[in-house]
Amino acid sequence: MNATRTTSESEPDGSDRHEGSARALARLALLCVAGAVAAVVAGAGQWLILLVGLAGLALAGAGVWWALAHRGVARLLGALLALAAPLGVLVLYAVSGLWVVAVAALGSWVAALACARSALRRLRTPHGTRSRSARPPRRPVLIMNPRSGGGKVGQHGLVERAEALGARVILLDLDADPDPVALARRAVAEGADLLGVAGGDGTQALVAGVAAEHGLPFVVLAAGTRNHFAMDLGLDREDPASGLYALSDGVELSVDLGDVAGRPFVNTVSFGAYAEIVQSPDYRDAKAATALDQLPDLLVGDAGTALEVQADDARVHAPQTLLVSNNPYGRADPLGGGRRPRLDGGTLGVIAIRVDSAAQAAELALRGERASSITALTSRRVVVEADEELIPVAVDGEALTLRPPVVCTVRPGALRVRVPRHRPGAAYVAPSVDWRRVVRLALGHTLLPSRKNQEQSDA
Repeated sequence: MNATRTTSESEPDGSDRHEGSARALARLALLCVAGAVAAVVAGAGQWLILLVGLAGLALAGAGVWWALAHRGVARLLGALLALAAPLGVLVLYAVSGLWVVAVAALGSWVAALACARSALRRLRTPHGTRSRSARPPRRPVLIMNPRSGGGKVGQHGLVERAEALGARVILLDLDADPDPVALARRAVAEGADLLGVAGGDGTQALVAGVAAEHGLPFVVLAAGTRNHFAMDLGLDREDPASGLYALSDGVELSVDLGDVAGRPFVNTVSFGAYAEIVQSPDYRDAKAATALDQLPDLLVGDAGTALEVQADDARVHAPQTLLVSNNPYGRADPLGGGRRPRLDGGTLGVIAIRVDSAAQAAELALRGERASSITALTSRRVVVEADEELIPVAVDGEALTLRPPVVCTVRPGALRVRVPRHRPGAAYVAPSVDWRRVVRLALGHTLLPSRKNQEQSDA
């Protein structure tokens, strides 16, 4: 196989030209900040009303906390507050005639954030995607879950299309409680030279572990519900059948594979509240209702398991929710829904959240990922301890119970993923804005990429 190095069009190259454009964008960002301040000053006669906007956002965050962490009247009042606070701010702006000032200030601030993120992104050290040209497999085997993603296997004709390309398809008989690992190992023993999965992330992880164990290439077909792994590989999630081009015109990527207590994972391992909730047999059919029923006991009651987390040299005490990911997410914002900029960094991402009060929820609404209730780390080894015989764990969305201490590690470059040569590519992840770096850049100081940006440069 010939090794090639390609750089996506959205990646910076670290040249002086990019540093110059980054400096210009940083200065434009500061001008936009000045514009936002000027808009606020223009409404100086009623400047206190502008502060009501921030107060409304904080009250909405507090209302969400009361709605999630309580039941009965407290939950109802919290939900009403979460809805009434922003609505009240809008009404106040409208009747005071200050809505023009608010829109101008908000627009300037949004433009400032966009320019600042673009400036910081241009300082990133590029990370070219290393791909290897690959010959088409002779005996590919694809394991498919016919019910995954609401039946995407049948909707997109994946069985027929795969067989037309010479692949052997194994359909999971879910009524018989199939073991994907056993099926994959049997396929390898029978001569398979490529393994693939059309299904959810949990099934993908199990078969990927077998592929890594035998050094075989692995194919992902985005036939699950959310398809996080496929998204971060840059595959077309709207067209699962397009992943089959990997069999006839594919290239290989070396990506990392996570390990939790000897079990592989491709995306995330969750502990705490989410892991507790998915244990419920009602969760799959009624996710929201199950979560609302259990969250009060998990957030302010005694139902949750007290966790102690050791991430390399850092220690995290009693998080309510802990997320360990195979490579870190671009942002730690729990509401951002983000993605991982790369899958070959050789590190785990760690996001721990603990919100104990409405005040902390309000701070989270105002500050997002920089709130004191969020801890974001990178680590090569994470150990989760608890004073329980077994603790609930969600591995790539699958509900398990494991015996503590639970150890999470990462195996750098362990998985050979075969992807189509031509694919949409992974979406851009905007970096978090560090205004001190933006100011220094605008003033002409030479800046090195921050450690976080180096770790999270695009794959």
